[in-house]
Amino acid sequence: MSGTGCALVVGGTGGIGKELAKLLAQRGEEVIITGRDAARAQSVASEIGGKVRGLAVDLGKPEEIAAALAGVGPVTHLVLSAIDRDDNKVRDFKIAGALRLVTMKLVGYAEVIHTLVPRLTPDASIVVYGGQAKERPYPGSTTVSTVNGGVSTMIHSLAVELAPIRINALHPGIVGDSPAWNGKPPAVLEAVRARTPTGRLATMEQVAQATLFLLDNQAINGVNLAVDGGWLLM
Repeated sequence: MSGTGCALVVGGTGGIGKELAKLLAQRGEEVIITGRDAARAQSVASEIGGKVRGLAVDLGKPEEIAAALAGVGPVTHLVLSAIDRDDNKVRDFKIAGALRLVTMKLVGYAEVIHTLVPRLTPDASIVVYGGQAKERPYPGSTTVSTVNGGVSTMIHSLAVELAPIRINALHPGIVGDSPAWNGKPPAVLEAVRARTPTGRLATMEQVAQATLFLLDNQAINGVNLAVDGGWLLM
């Protein structure tokens, strides 16, 4: 851990973001987690314990982000892990869902960074979350695949613009114990395991640990890190 600022996990009230907030709190960092609902964010922060507090931020409403983050800073670690799922086939295209996801990740992520640039410590680091749908699309993933592809290139321009502040992207594959996957039929998860060289699915803790690596290692910048057990190789 470096710097004297806090860690901000946007999307830290559940799933991988919450797992990451726990790890950051365990190593003594002051952590702010955000979700769309203030009461839920505060409740999850109390559950995690340590120096964690909750805040309401809605990435889908980027014009409100600056006001929502007005009291945050200085920031040493910034993680944008908030996600939304848009199962949207182009033959039956739903504009509202597509717009929300595009706005969240490609506008909301950028607006959070824009808002906090003056409050990032000199050795600050940023991690944004994409996903492996950019490499392995599926029916209904048009928006998800496109947006995650955008995340993978966004970090390249931002690494140049924000220098010496570092920014990297993390792209999980199928995370077996995540809320999105742990309720799937066993046969579905087994099919993914069979196509993964390690024979195991990534876990939320492993993705969170990989995030810490990107946050901490000062030689890593502008990198898209896949955390999928080699799933794309088979």
